[in-house]
Amino acid sequence: MSEPSPTDDSSRTVNDQHQIVRERYAEIATEDDRHSCCKSTLGEETSCCDDSTGAESEQLGYSQDDIEAVADGADLGLGCGNPKAIADLDPGESVLDLGSGAGFDCFLAAREVGDDGQVIGVDMTPEMIEKARENVEKNDAGNVEFRLGEIEHLPVADESVDVIISNCVINLSPAKAQVFAEAFRALVPDGRLAVSDVVLTAPLPDSVAGDPDSIAACVAGASTVESIEQMLDDAGFVDIQIEPKDDSDEFISEWDDQRDLSEYIVSATIEARKPTTRP
Repeated sequence: MSEPSPTDDSSRTVNDQHQIVRERYAEIATEDDRHSCCKSTLGEETSCCDDSTGAESEQLGYSQDDIEAVADGADLGLGCGNPKAIADLDPGESVLDLGSGAGFDCFLAAREVGDDGQVIGVDMTPEMIEKARENVEKNDAGNVEFRLGEIEHLPVADESVDVIISNCVINLSPAKAQVFAEAFRALVPDGRLAVSDVVLTAPLPDSVAGDPDSIAACVAGASTVESIEQMLDDAGFVDIQIEPKDDSDEFISEWDDQRDLSEYIVSATIEARKPTTRP
């Protein structure tokens, strides 16, 4: 089988891709009811990174306690895993969530780090930030804050956070190497990265790879495991581990009514650590 080809569309600028994603997630943030966040190329509603509720959230790796612990309105069903489950958070740690959406993973992380810890969510969609800030009060989460910004240009100081998490968002970036470089900058020495995301396992059909909707659908922007490993290594990370989740086909296969996307992408956990000193 041939290696999957890069999915970046050279005719589409970074600003173009950001605008595609921002518009779609602004629409999600302003909807009153949970709904699927993507449309297939033919216009039918489909699930984007799983429109999960209840049992479906458990399928992604969340416990019933996780689901019940966060007030309604924060879990928009936009993930492909549970980064908190691999982050191994400790009380007092500072956590940064890349592409925090309405704040679900931030509020779960806040429970783990406690009042002495801090959680910062970064999202480039103003409507999402507004919704997340409203959810701070609903969840009585005084140790959580949300900042408007792009994950390629994180609005945090150098070496200021212990752990970086993200849930099915880095695939949306047209500049993933820069995202990992920024994550490295923001982490303290010995800080760690714990990400759930999709990775590419086979070449995408042209109709998917070139479709703007498939970018916001967490599909067309996926990279191969080898490519992500190289980007993390180039950024300076060590102890890199990327583990595809074989059972993710159970929900990825439902993302599009027209084709089985699990033939091309799989959910994976991505872990890495910033060394104590530069080699």
